[in-house]
Amino acid sequence: MKYLLVSIITVVAVACNSTHNSAQNSVPPTTVSSPSRVDYANTITADELKTHLYIFAGDAMEGRMTGQKGQKLAAEYLRNFYMDQGIPSPIEDKNYYQAIPAEYFGRMKDPKGSENVVAYIKGSEKPEEVIVLSAHYDHVGTDKDGNVYNGADDDGSGTVSMLEIAAAFQQAVEDGNGPKRSILFLHVTGEEIGLYGSKYYTENPLFPLENTVCNLNTDMIGRIDPDKADNPNYVYLIGSDKLSQELHDVSEAVNEKYIQLELDYKFNDDNDPNRFYYRSDHYNFAKKNIPVIFYFNGTHADYHQPTDTPDKIEYELMAKRAQLIFQTTWEIANREGRITADKLK
Repeated sequence: MKYLLVSIITVVAVACNSTHNSAQNSVPPTTVSSPSRVDYANTITADELKTHLYIFAGDAMEGRMTGQKGQKLAAEYLRNFYMDQGIPSPIEDKNYYQAIPAEYFGRMKDPKGSENVVAYIKGSEKPEEVIVLSAHYDHVGTDKDGNVYNGADDDGSGTVSMLEIAAAFQQAVEDGNGPKRSILFLHVTGEEIGLYGSKYYTENPLFPLENTVCNLNTDMIGRIDPDKADNPNYVYLIGSDKLSQELHDVSEAVNEKYIQLELDYKFNDDNDPNRFYYRSDHYNFAKKNIPVIFYFNGTHADYHQPTDTPDKIEYELMAKRAQLIFQTTWEIANREGRITADKLK
């Protein structure tokens, strides 16, 4: 019995020692941290934007005049992108078009029907609260000599930036990090002839306007204002503080923490002779007392000329501006309290 007991004790001791040594020598499992908001923002790259824009603002799109063949081709490009990315429509499966009848464009000489293009990411916690990102995808077509007004900056830059912002959010969704509030990606038609697409949306909203948190509108973010040639690390912001001090403060804080562009409010002045606040699609939301920000690079010699072409775009700067819009949207979508129009009298 004594020898048997010793043998048992010896076996147990060896086993325990072996287990201890094995634990000491084993490699701990690799800890993989989940992607951060910065990681998602960094998926918005100059190369991706350039690839999109050379197609979207190419001659084949014929200047994207509202109701014309080129605009229809542009709409298909946007729809196909969202389908390929698996980003759904808020209307119905595979229908990304908010149709606008020809009679709505009554100011045109020969009006034709057109469509806004819409895609949607549903919020995980507060889906009824909707942030609208907008950009107009139309331009002014061709002239009588057949010259194409490509509209690479106006507003191909805002349009393709919104595609990449949407893709970044969709990646977050697939990783289980989707936004708490919903996001509507609204590509509007008819801007160049009178802000028609955004006007139609605000008169026929897909989601109640009272549930629309804010509108972040992007119209021309691919170039450098000649007045800013010595300091190109900027973007003009218009409207951010006109209805909501809260929105303005969030915008400033996000930029300071993540992007560090110069936020220039030159054109936000109520006495701005250019009246840019009234000249892009955010204004139709502002008229409904929805807080807005208009992102803008200013005009240049190629504005509304056939020379507004993709080769003149500052793609790295454009990506940085798009990342600012992504980060601002992320903050608004995920913060505890909803942005409100706190400056209404």
